[in-house]
Amino acid sequence: MLSEEIFKKIQYIQLKAGRVVTDALAGEYSSIFKGVGMEFDKVREYQEGDDVRAIDWNVTARMNNPYVKVYSEERELTLMLMIDVSASLGFGTTGRFKNELAAELGAILAFLATKNNDKVGLIIFSDHVEQYIPPQKGRAHIWRLIRTVLTHESQGQGGTKISSTLDYFIKVCRRKSMCFLLSDFQADNFEKSLKMANKRHEVICVDISDQREKSIQACGYIECLDSETGEHVVIDTSDKKFRQAYARERLKEKENLHTLFLKNKIDFFSLSTSESVINPFVRYMRQRERRLR
Repeated sequence: MLSEEIFKKIQYIQLKAGRVVTDALAGEYSSIFKGVGMEFDKVREYQEGDDVRAIDWNVTARMNNPYVKVYSEERELTLMLMIDVSASLGFGTTGRFKNELAAELGAILAFLATKNNDKVGLIIFSDHVEQYIPPQKGRAHIWRLIRTVLTHESQGQGGTKISSTLDYFIKVCRRKSMCFLLSDFQADNFEKSLKMANKRHEVICVDISDQREKSIQACGYIECLDSETGEHVVIDTSDKKFRQAYARERLKEKENLHTLFLKNKIDFFSLSTSESVINPFVRYMRQRERRLR
């Protein structure tokens, strides 16, 4: 039985996603992500105008003549949603928590996939994979995913394990798919697994944050709790040097994270609890469209 609060959240997301997922946006989604689900078909001799990136160098070396790989586009796309439900996502200072932002974007992506007749699956994780729902089609399936995201109570013991979650994703998802990884990326040592997952699939990372994670206001001594580790610490926020050092460290963390994505050719965009989910997502789609032209 759903609580009244959860039922209202589901209603809100239904109305919000219904307004956002117009035919125009669904068409844009379809055209931008078209071709992600590609399967190898055959090789043939290189012809003038072929993309040199499609050259199969092994066959070319054997045949002493350039050959290119030919792929056939799958009729449907498999969309995987990987949503972080670790303790740090239960934070927000602008009326919304980070996990609510993740649920809202997940719902919109699921609706878009449904309009495009694609399959959608879900992996919920914290310090381990907590729940996996295999990809399926249909509106009833979409609502099951949304309800699961909103009602799931994390069993995590602290921390976030992105690497083991990506390894699990590679294991259970054999078919090439598009994966949106929604997290605040408060985790270590996941670059190798991310690189491997992106080689087999297409991974798009969504970095979710709150403005109070970037800087601290001066308000005297406060006791802080690290939701990932459970560690308590008392800090003096009236110390200007401390506030400046904190802001520099948070900025450096974000720069290092985004550099990691860029280095490994991982698509990404950022969400903040202080702004709409839609604008950053639309900006990302516009940038992707320009890049693919």
